[in-house]
Amino acid sequence: MALRVLMVGRKHEDWVVDGIRRYEKRLKKPFDLSWVSIPHSARENDAARREESERLLGKLGSDYVILLDERGKAITSPQLSKTLQKPLDNSRNVTLIIGGAYGVDQSVHDRADFVWSLSPLVFPHQLVRLILAEQVYRAQEIAAGRPYHHE
Repeated sequence: MALRVLMVGRKHEDWVVDGIRRYEKRLKKPFDLSWVSIPHSARENDAARREESERLLGKLGSDYVILLDERGKAITSPQLSKTLQKPLDNSRNVTLIIGGAYGVDQSVHDRADFVWSLSPLVFPHQLVRLILAEQVYRAQEIAAGRPYHHE
């Protein structure tokens, strides 16, 4: 089983690469991340959202899908660890989705098994990638009972 991130946009910017690598070096199966970039739409607003959402949905299969959205549910790091571990324990791949500048349309929300809010604030997509890498590492450490996370 695996964790995959589908993200709309370019590859990681240089300032994000070092931070993501720091956590990726520490990740072990099944918490290791793969990153798949989906091209931005050349359109705007609803048309862009619709086109990018279709591209995202085309990559999902039967994966357990976690959509990152500021209007989603805020959870603690231990809750995230359980949210990631449960489908992995049931032999399902997990795909986390970071939408584009206009977000995703309702079809992606409907397909998501869980909609997760990092914060009610909106962050730049590059920063979300770095936060996500750290939180997956933290979830791994919590699941293994190691002392990285402090209550």
